[in-house]
Amino acid sequence: MGFWLTVKIAVRALKKNRMRASLTVLGVVIGIASVTTMVSVGQSAGELIQNEFRALGTNVIVVVPGARRRRGIRQGVMNTLTAKDSDAIAVECDSVLASSPIVGTAGQVIYGNTNWNPKEMFGVGADYLLVRNWPLSRGGFFTDRDIASASKVCVIGRTLVAKLFQTTNPIGQTIRIRNIPFRVIGVLEAKGANLVGEDQDDIVLMPYTTVRKRLNGSNFDDVHAIVVSARSMAKMKQAETDIRNLLADRHRIPPGSPLDFRVQNTTEIANVLGIITGTMTAMLAAIAGISLIVGGVGIMNIMLVSVTERTREIGIRMAVGARGRDILWQFLVEAVILSCAGGLVGLALGIGASVGITTAINRISSGSDWPIVISVPAAAIAILFSAAVGVGFGFFPALRASRLDPIVALRYE
Repeated sequence: MGFWLTVKIAVRALKKNRMRASLTVLGVVIGIASVTTMVSVGQSAGELIQNEFRALGTNVIVVVPGARRRRGIRQGVMNTLTAKDSDAIAVECDSVLASSPIVGTAGQVIYGNTNWNPKEMFGVGADYLLVRNWPLSRGGFFTDRDIASASKVCVIGRTLVAKLFQTTNPIGQTIRIRNIPFRVIGVLEAKGANLVGEDQDDIVLMPYTTVRKRLNGSNFDDVHAIVVSARSMAKMKQAETDIRNLLADRHRIPPGSPLDFRVQNTTEIANVLGIITGTMTAMLAAIAGISLIVGGVGIMNIMLVSVTERTREIGIRMAVGARGRDILWQFLVEAVILSCAGGLVGLALGIGASVGITTAINRISSGSDWPIVISVPAAAIAILFSAAVGVGFGFFPALRASRLDPIVALRYE
């Protein structure tokens, strides 16, 4: 008997018992939908984490001062980094694309009769936006000349535009920070919230010399941190090594002695978080996959019942010339059709559920921007697994049907 004839007979048999067939595939539908949803949402979380770290900048490395220790006890942070260290890193390290010092401060920003306390106020270098991969939406950025002269200019984020200027064009306007006037020369592109929900657009950037001298009242050259961009992801490790060697030499630290600074690679943190989310996704998928096994057992039970109910039919088919393998193929094809149909329906429900969950998270969680990720490999594996469930759990009932004695089957009531 041909394959397509077997398929037609199997489909005809399933149509006779639509309700039973629908209930049979319910377990597979739930299983496939659960696996697809869990994997897609898990990958969405992983993609969100990677996007957040990419938003930090291009291949970013952060250099911070080391901790002062006395008798093995940490006693605070030393002021060991300078703006000249940042310049030396950018010039002397071939693996480095750009570098910028950072000096932090805080204060109230006033424009007209409106005031606002930004979450972040930094003094930075001219290459800061290149390191952070943060474009301007309008205006310009301060230059090396502004830094050398400690000019009273600033660049602000979108949140400050909304809070202070509303519909007014901020470019060229004067704001006051600690009663010192600053001219707004640029507005940053919106970045939105970060992983912990903090607004990244609530920020003011100024020349680090201006912050250090005019706002912090310091005449020293020390900076709070240095952010560095490696030339490529492949050169991250080399850049870290070059930075350590250069700063150790500039700070006259003997080989083997503790360093007075720390070099932190954000890529390693992102990779660790990626491994964690990947593990959680795999665990959730495995838990959801248990329902596929339950669905497979349901198919096997219903197929066994079907064999019993159709014993006389099997006997008649054998009496008119059907072979045991024809009966085997018929019941096996029925099981595979049931499981594959359940897989397709479950896949559609899983895709819809993952899109719905991601959309709901973005609406409920203020400022979050979860990407909608549909895992094509997971979908393909789910369909293949559903077919395997049909073959695996449908084989025993099919084999039992093919081994029935025709005489006994014809006498069955």
